[in-house]
Amino acid sequence: MAGGRVLIFDLDGTLAETRADIAAAANVALRAVGLPELPVARITTFVGEGAAKLIERCVGTRQELFAPALEAWTRHYERHLLDETRLYEGVAGTLDRLPGPLAVLSNKPEAMSRVILEGLGIAGRFAAILGGDSLPVKKPDPAGVAHLLRATAASSAVLVGDTRIDLETARAARIPCGLAAYGFCGREDLLAAGASTVFERFPDIAALAAQPSV
Repeated sequence: MAGGRVLIFDLDGTLAETRADIAAAANVALRAVGLPELPVARITTFVGEGAAKLIERCVGTRQELFAPALEAWTRHYERHLLDETRLYEGVAGTLDRLPGPLAVLSNKPEAMSRVILEGLGIAGRFAAILGGDSLPVKKPDPAGVAHLLRATAASSAVLVGDTRIDLETARAARIPCGLAAYGFCGREDLLAAGASTVFERFPDIAALAAQPSV
């Protein structure tokens, strides 16, 4: 509804548990350039600022291997986006009950984001989907929020995510933010970063969405 409030969702760690497929592709890339594999938990700490940053962190000091590693990651991940990826519990039903419009703002490439959302059966819930390559800048730059406000004709927004990047994006855009404790960052790190609204389960965001002051 024009003039209403758009709820903007992160994808990885907020709507869907994607870390196994992301990490599998990262380890394929590391093997391809002759580097040792990394634990999933370690790779997860690299996620949130886009594929390039992910691979840059994976190769560490061996930045001369960045380009071939990124190519190998992209090639593998494009074919294995949905091997282990699943919606978090309660996502589909909660999205159906939330007031619109709804949107997605991810630092994952837009085409990959759309394939995942479509494969998980929720793409149709969103009035707009923005990826990390949709604009010249990514989160935490607030341009994505501004774009989605225009695209949905909304007058205000709330960002729902799971990492410090999402919190920084909301701060930059000067909008409220709810963060998922079950995601890639965890409650303690989110609170340490200054998060004021942290929820344990996806359905808990219904209460956040219902608050007239948000």
